Amino acid sequence: MSTIIYPSPIFGPVKSRRLGISLGINLLPADGKICTFDCIYCECGLNATRKAKQAIPTREEVSKALERKLVEMKECGTLPDVLTFAGNGEPTIHPHFNEIIDDTISLRNKYCPEAKVSVLTNATLITRNKVFEALKKVDNNILKLDTTNVGYISFVDRPTAKYNINEIIGQMKAFEGKAIIQTMFLKGVVDGKSVDNTGDSYVLPWIATVKEIAPREVMIYTIDRETPVNGLCKASREELDRIVALLAKEGIKATASY
Repeated sequence: MSTIIYPSPIFGPVKSRRLGISLGINLLPADGKICTFDCIYCECGLNATRKAKQAIPTREEVSKALERKLVEMKECGTLPDVLTFAGNGEPTIHPHFNEIIDDTISLRNKYCPEAKVSVLTNATLITRNKVFEALKKVDNNILKLDTTNVGYISFVDRPTAKYNINEIIGQMKAFEGKAIIQTMFLKGVVDGKSVDNTGDSYVLPWIATVKEIAPREVMIYTIDRETPVNGLCKASREELDRIVALLAKEGIKATASY
């Protein structure tokens, strides 16, 4: 099925379901994907079929391109609500992620001080001190936690290297509430196996863990575009609303994108 590859290093602005008018920052190549997960629902496709040939953009290329775009948007009178690190894979892979965050905050302060800086990350690298410290600097560090079920993570999120869910959860707690948890809920059958994580056997342990992490907010969502693997289905509005209500019962702020 068709999937999306984003320009690099800057794309958009786009209207985000969760973040408003978002100017995208893609720290990965413009011709392919590099990620520490290989999610079967990823809108950018699977790692093996989206291999990049181009180099990642340098710190200087990112800074110059971002400044050019912010000057252009300011001249047009349309500034972004948010500068969002996303794109073709996992942004924290970039070897100068920490420095690029500093550059971005500086440019945000200069051109659009009301805008937020957000990072969409699968959280696989948050145990690295430099990544952790960089994420603490941004307004919205949005950390993926689709489930606490190791088998589900292996089958659906498909980590490409060693992944210890307990270490990741422990580091999420270390943000001390200054983090947002993002979770994909979906349904369907792949290779004869259910990928439905909307039932209580998945949701209740996940809520218990989210409560321990004590994030500022939880964002839940479902697939919105075509996926690289057949057999996946959207979770319904009713199912997502039920999960939001369960989180609210525990005193956890949550929003759903349908």
